[in-house]
Amino acid sequence: MVSTVSDAIDYTANARSTISAVEAQRRLKQRRQMLLLQAASYAVGDIIVLIYAYAGKVSFVIPSMFFLGGIGLTALFAVLSEVNFGDRFDDHFLTSFQAVTNITMQLAFLLAAPEIGFLFLTVVFVIFGFAALRMTSREAAILWAFTGFGVVTIFFFLKVPIALPMQTTPEWFAGALSFVATLGQCAYIGLFGNSMRRTLHRRTVELKAANRRIEELAQLDELTGLLNRRYIMKSLHEEMTRAQRSNIPCSVAIIDLDYFKMINDRCGHPAGDEALRTFAISVFANIRAIDKLGRYGGEEFLLILPNTASDQAVRIVDRLRSIISEVDWTAISGDLNLTMSAGVCSLRPADFAEDILARVDAALYRAKDAGRNRVVAA
Repeated sequence: MVSTVSDAIDYTANARSTISAVEAQRRLKQRRQMLLLQAASYAVGDIIVLIYAYAGKVSFVIPSMFFLGGIGLTALFAVLSEVNFGDRFDDHFLTSFQAVTNITMQLAFLLAAPEIGFLFLTVVFVIFGFAALRMTSREAAILWAFTGFGVVTIFFFLKVPIALPMQTTPEWFAGALSFVATLGQCAYIGLFGNSMRRTLHRRTVELKAANRRIEELAQLDELTGLLNRRYIMKSLHEEMTRAQRSNIPCSVAIIDLDYFKMINDRCGHPAGDEALRTFAISVFANIRAIDKLGRYGGEEFLLILPNTASDQAVRIVDRLRSIISEVDWTAISGDLNLTMSAGVCSLRPADFAEDILARVDAALYRAKDAGRNRVVAA
């Protein structure tokens, strides 16, 4: 049986707190991974700077400061991550702040050690490329303007000579290692972008499935699992339009459970509710896939029979009446016996929904007046 709308709402409400806690842990794990990767990247970069210091191109102060600066920035954002500071922003990674501070540090070292300036310049491009994956277009434009201003200032105004030393073996080795490291970082950016696309696709599919489920629940009567009054009436209008446009037959039946108020009074409302559910299951299991069945109100049900003329519709509904009369209702309550009455009407070319419903309702009352447990055609 279809889950009720109230059950679904309760489940969703209970799940939200769990989802938020799980989401917070997932975000924290992602930030830790990124910061560990950043620390590893600075460590590799520092090794390259150390090789240049060993080759005599820069002072040993430069690799020491580079290591402290890189690890210091990483530690700062690690602390902010652990206290969940970024969760108050749309981008919990604080990508823009990290990009600006790290690019600023690279440009500062480019000025401090222009003899190996190419190394810091390549890292600027890697930082910008990685940050662009997580930033909005506005943030990316601001970062581009900031980085461009810094590079243009160094190139054209300060006229700092940026070098790629390749005279000695250690310098050749350091240069090759820096390019290999940059290629590895670029490869990781590509893999990261692909992972983001996959995640986005998966979440899109999940969201569509959730929306379909919500739409289904909004269409259903919470007690019986059938279409509710709003959507069975919508189906009626759609089927009438299709039948009148294509000049094909369509019939409608209103089914009423006989003496249902007495059943509620004698057996209790829980037994009455179970009887409604059992009736809905029994009828739904014995109609065609193209037929539409919905709860019209109380113990009344509306059955739409597309491509069905009046005489065939009467036979179909009378077969359902026979099935309902043969159900073992005593399983619900010892003295329970349930039958149904129905009115059936075929669509006319100029009919509106009100017209056919008025005729079928009149046929239903004739079935009741004739003794119930029968089907009458309008």
